[in-house]
Amino acid sequence: MDAPFSVDSDRSRVHHPQSSAGDGPNTIPSHDSNNLVLDVFRYTPIPTFVLDASLHVTHVSDSYCSVSGVPNRKQLLGAHVDKLYAKVTVPSNAVVHQGIRAAQDTAAPSILEESLNDRIWTLRTVPVFRDGTIQCFLMEVQDTTVAHQRQLELEERLYANETFKILVDTVRDYAIFMLDPQGNVATWNAGAQAFKGYSKSDIIGKHFSSFYSQEDRDNDKPGRELRDALRDGRCEDEGANVVITPLYKDDVHLGFSKVTRDLSERKKAESKLIAAYEESSKLKSEFLANMSHEIRTPMHGMLSALTLLLDTQLNPEQLELARVIEESGDVLLHVINDILDYSKLASGSFSISRDIISAPEVILSVFRAHQRVSKSGVSFETLIDPRLPIAAEGDSFRFRQIVENLISNASKFTEQGSIRIHATLQHEDENTYTVLTEVIDTGIGVPLIASGSLFTPFTQFDNSATKRYKGTGLGLSICKSLAELMGGDIGFHPNPEGKGSIFWFTAKLAKLKRAEYLNQLEIVQRKLDNLSCPPSPTPAFDKLRLLADGRRVLLAEDNAINRKVMLKMLAGLGFNHVDIATDGNEAVSMATKTTPPYDVILMDINMPVLDGVQATKAIRGAGLDVPIVAMTANALKGQAESYIAKGMTGYIAKPVDRKLLVDLLLSCLERED
Repeated sequence: MDAPFSVDSDRSRVHHPQSSAGDGPNTIPSHDSNNLVLDVFRYTPIPTFVLDASLHVTHVSDSYCSVSGVPNRKQLLGAHVDKLYAKVTVPSNAVVHQGIRAAQDTAAPSILEESLNDRIWTLRTVPVFRDGTIQCFLMEVQDTTVAHQRQLELEERLYANETFKILVDTVRDYAIFMLDPQGNVATWNAGAQAFKGYSKSDIIGKHFSSFYSQEDRDNDKPGRELRDALRDGRCEDEGANVVITPLYKDDVHLGFSKVTRDLSERKKAESKLIAAYEESSKLKSEFLANMSHEIRTPMHGMLSALTLLLDTQLNPEQLELARVIEESGDVLLHVINDILDYSKLASGSFSISRDIISAPEVILSVFRAHQRVSKSGVSFETLIDPRLPIAAEGDSFRFRQIVENLISNASKFTEQGSIRIHATLQHEDENTYTVLTEVIDTGIGVPLIASGSLFTPFTQFDNSATKRYKGTGLGLSICKSLAELMGGDIGFHPNPEGKGSIFWFTAKLAKLKRAEYLNQLEIVQRKLDNLSCPPSPTPAFDKLRLLADGRRVLLAEDNAINRKVMLKMLAGLGFNHVDIATDGNEAVSMATKTTPPYDVILMDINMPVLDGVQATKAIRGAGLDVPIVAMTANALKGQAESYIAKGMTGYIAKPVDRKLLVDLLLSCLERED
């Protein structure tokens, strides 16, 4: 067996004991060739060392000395591999032995990796055989950290690309496909197939204009979209939910991506949601109407009976208790009205009427009403700008509602001092007046922390269990909505003269034509004069008592308590001939068969057999022109107009206000006269 080659430690030259100069297979190269071989081993850029069969180091390259941490080659030459690692840092002894075993077992090069000092090292072990016997091991060490990282990055990119491709190919909610620079379809995903209805074989290679209508193709919409995408970097059609984006690589235009979202399910869901919302709004409106009726019906009996009770001779204690009931009933009625108004405003079904309004008349009327019931120690003052229009076009009832609410709030929160109402003409143009109304009080004022939420629904700055001032927290929110519907605004600021508040609102009123204005001027002026003068010696109540003598009234009412109360109220107003109908059918029969006809019919709306509207139509159908007054607990906005449009003469809400009933009956009887 040939002996392994060895290294001359002084000259680092390889000798073989059986080699000799001359020819033959074992001939050693010449001296120059020998030097060249040694140079290859020593100066190779690949860190290399050689182990003989007994695992001693026979050769070390300069590059290995650099990475091993031992610059002196002589310290490494001749060392056994197990002692080598007392001096060097890479590779580890375990990996070297593992590489040697693998090379021996396979008779082939072995490549192993290991991580040392935050670096990735690769050890390549090459077994060198002669005549089937291992002569030595060529060990090559390389720092492959960068290469390893690049490989990982490449694998990650490949994985990401493959994952992205799978995602694009399988997603079904979006049609995602590529177009070549001319607009021909190049790729096609499952979403595109589901959304567009074409398979890959059907569409790839065809122009994407196939997806457009003939009209769009005639107008070159597909071509414009590609040009817009190239110019702007993208083209988006929000209506169709489509985005087209140009694609580039190294500044070379590769084509376009086209993404379309399938909104069919979303649109179905939205349609269902809208239908559910509309149904909910309808149910809410029906619930509010029913709630209004069910609450107002017993309240009508209670408050109307209370009105009659207050007309009797009560001792001081009884009178005080009755006043408590009256005040509580008024508060409850105010709460119901607020909730109904807010619900109509929130649903968007609230509208402002266009009738004749006199801002000075409304303000003075509300002022006088509060002045009569003001607390002792609180004075009321008013200042009306003489430039305010005496007659204009607007919603008198809603304008009054805002003024009433602001003055009521000022009265509620002012124990001592004054409440002043200032109304001025803020602006005037060819078509409108802008009226500014301010309510100034010296009450408790508004805490700074609460001032920002005054006009927020259901918000009260005193929300404690011990609060003194009751309410729903809806009044100011409703006023804000009403002011905005009238083209104005509303606001608050502290009273600069000391404690207290200033609440203000503006409203736009349309100018009347000159002839219409002159016709209204005299009427409004008389009302203003009445507000400024003492009450007439012959009030409406006494006038009605005179007119009621001998007049016949039909009361159509199915509720027994309300019948009893209304009979007493009508008797107190001078009506001694009142007949009763307990359902709509009976009302029609009595109205059409009684002669002479009734002077007035008070018609409840919700009754059995025939309701009030059906009964009214039947009476009108019989040719009777008798005044018919809708008397109902249905008090939602617009219902009064609806009843009048269906043949009724007037409308009064339950619980019936006796003063309003007096005015309404007077107008009906005076019409006949």
